[in-house]
Amino acid sequence: MILQSLVEYYEALEKKGEITRPGWCKAKISFALDISEKGDLLGVIPLKIEKQKGKKTVMEPRQMEVPEMVTRSSGVSANFLCDNSGYFLGIDNKGKPKRSKECFAAAKNKHLEILEGIEGTTARAVCSFFESWNPDSAAEHAAIKDSLDEIISGGNLIFCVNGDWVQDEHEIREAWENSKGNVEWENEGICLVTGQKTEISRIHGLIKGVPGAQSSGAALVSFNAPAFESYGKEQSYNAPVGTYAAYAYTTALNHLLADRSHTSQIGDTTVVYWAEDGDEKYQNIFGGAVDPSVDNQYIIDGVFKSLEAGKPIAVDEAEESLSLEQKFYILGLAPNAARIAVRFFYQDSFGNILRHLKEHYDRMEIVRPAADEMRYMGIWRMLQETVNKKSRDKKPVSNMAGSVYRAVISGGQYPASLFLGVMGRIRAEQDDKDSHNRKITKGRAAIIKAYLIGNGYDKKEEITVSLNEDSRNVAYTLGREFAVLEAIQEEANPGINATIKDKYFNSACATPAAIFPVLFKLKNSHIRKIKNRGRVVDLEKLLGELQNRIPVTEGQTVPCPRRLSLEEQGMFILGYYHQNQKRYEKKVKEEEQDVRGN
Repeated sequence: MILQSLVEYYEALEKKGEITRPGWCKAKISFALDISEKGDLLGVIPLKIEKQKGKKTVMEPRQMEVPEMVTRSSGVSANFLCDNSGYFLGIDNKGKPKRSKECFAAAKNKHLEILEGIEGTTARAVCSFFESWNPDSAAEHAAIKDSLDEIISGGNLIFCVNGDWVQDEHEIREAWENSKGNVEWENEGICLVTGQKTEISRIHGLIKGVPGAQSSGAALVSFNAPAFESYGKEQSYNAPVGTYAAYAYTTALNHLLADRSHTSQIGDTTVVYWAEDGDEKYQNIFGGAVDPSVDNQYIIDGVFKSLEAGKPIAVDEAEESLSLEQKFYILGLAPNAARIAVRFFYQDSFGNILRHLKEHYDRMEIVRPAADEMRYMGIWRMLQETVNKKSRDKKPVSNMAGSVYRAVISGGQYPASLFLGVMGRIRAEQDDKDSHNRKITKGRAAIIKAYLIGNGYDKKEEITVSLNEDSRNVAYTLGREFAVLEAIQEEANPGINATIKDKYFNSACATPAAIFPVLFKLKNSHIRKIKNRGRVVDLEKLLGELQNRIPVTEGQTVPCPRRLSLEEQGMFILGYYHQNQKRYEKKVKEEEQDVRGN
């Protein structure tokens, strides 16, 4: 299904002229060999261009259309009109001069064979170059000597004659395509992708652009040992895919991966996404919705409001063109030695995927500090809440990242590893004013809320965005109590560095019956220090109301459960967070009133 979807995407782009035809590909070119009509090397033209990467400006090879390149794992196999210095000049930096000469000989034979009988000036120039070039003296050639190290470093070279790229010459393009059409089929069979009888591809093209995989590219489909083969089918004959389908899916996937504006990185997983008809407007909207920034919050809000109202997605020029019924695909890839592993693959209508995203954001919605403008927290930011900010490697657990992404886009249950990761960070961390680290952040509270709702815990009681003052949930009430007890301590000791939260929060959350009696004893000593008696009355009244909501179980002398389950601990944290935000909200209002009064 993955390959079929990619082939359909390729065909949609080909109709629009946005992708190379069979027999051709996009390659990174570093230099052009400028040759005369007689085949003499006149000079080497640098083709690298400046590109902005973050704050840095770097020189990168130029992307150009060239004849389809072979897949090389070992051995000698030449490309036509585009290859490295070992094949075109007979020299490289690998320290194997004998092999370099073999590579040059292979390239020479291939070019003379394909261009045989072509009488054009350009074709004759290329043939003359290979016939006259001497690899033994290549390093001393005047045109090469000054840039030798860079030329032989492994970058691709092309040919230039009279200021024109050789691969663009009409006569030569015809010669190349004819050579491809005249090749006899080595292995015939039924293609698993197209269902047609055709030549089966022995080796599939490499996929480039997956971080962590080999820079030269890695295979999505490959077999390289007898243990992986069956019924005598060797290499990729074991998974019969036609040469056309193999070319189409690899070209389409490389096209997606090369477009960094429409890919995202979640842990070690690279995510690509596309619409069946090849319209990138769908990618723009999905990319912005799944990975929002502070600047595009209002855009996402507009998309979801249009979706809820059943109106066309009103985003810039896309207002009338986007169909909610459009098929949309999301593919997660991860590096695995010389291959690429599929983390997940999901397909659905564009509208359904947006609805799942909206439902996720609704579950994640939670009261936030006044200065926080991020209503929509993207998946990457979510996963960062499970990571130790002080560690060198700040990547989330690989498998968890993929599972969370799939759960969000499909509307499924969140993986338990996400909830456990957040709870683990809360237990491990303490508030640190200097580094601005907090034990319980808005993000962690939002994840807990979303997990409990998405995984069915909220059936016992509605979990609200902000403080639920009517809640009878014991764990939630205990969390509120802890927040009030901490507030009492802070009001009794203004500017205190460490509160009861630093010492008692984790144990109070897990085993409240053992800790809350201690906290109430401390409260009695703290509350005596508060001079505002009206405030004391309010705090005592609130604590009394909260205590009355907690039933006393058999065998207990105080209203407090002995242990809380993990889900109940999550409710405890939500109660604490909501109560604190209520306090901060009240404090902000009081400060604003003071400002108006002055």
